[in-house]
Amino acid sequence: MPISPNFTSILTKDWEINFLQCYPNGYLKYTELCNLFQLTAATHSEVGGISFSDMQEFHQAWVLSKMRVEIKRLPKWKDKVTVKTWIKSLENSRSTRCLELYLGDEKIVGCETFWAVFNTKTRRPEALALPHEHFEKYPNVSATEKSYAKIDLQQEFEEVAERTVLLSDLDIVNHANSVKYLEWCLDCVDSKKLLKQELTAFEMNYLKEVSLNEVITIGKNKNVFTVSKDGKVCFGLELELK
Repeated sequence: MPISPNFTSILTKDWEINFLQCYPNGYLKYTELCNLFQLTAATHSEVGGISFSDMQEFHQAWVLSKMRVEIKRLPKWKDKVTVKTWIKSLENSRSTRCLELYLGDEKIVGCETFWAVFNTKTRRPEALALPHEHFEKYPNVSATEKSYAKIDLQQEFEEVAERTVLLSDLDIVNHANSVKYLEWCLDCVDSKKLLKQELTAFEMNYLKEVSLNEVITIGKNKNVFTVSKDGKVCFGLELELK
């Protein structure tokens, strides 16, 4: 698709929280928060001519590698929120994108994400084939107090769950959607802590993809979780709790 006449380097998009996105207490699920960020990032890519459809001409797609989310509080059912996003850096196969969620004029969530360009045929990273010079980059503007980081996964983990990757877990790139890893791990967290909004930040590292019918295990060591396949860690999650 060509670059939209409405394109801007900083995009804002409004959303209304619906009941399907909420926990039983009426507040937005952490997974749905990540979905809002992912959808907003996708919208910005579409109006800027670097969307999934554009990239598929070159057998490319954006794949999430690292993500940090810092939460002041969550919005609730029927709240109207605004997500703001911009690109902090984009070079070769790597890009850092920032996102913020506002309730009125109040910023309640900040997020920094690290993406890689992925060839869907070779299943390898490669330089972005599309022009992106029209996106102004904002290297000095951050959405979080801390940048995304590498989680220490060189420790012993207790296996707490096992599951098989199902069709419902897959996305358009034919691997488990990035939010699914978070969902699997949060299902192993004390629900009372999540419902009381004791989760103030979380860090996610994506290392390997998992696909249909593969058996995965969820590991836990205090506030760090892993998703593993054939004994190798594919995903790490670190929670920061009150």
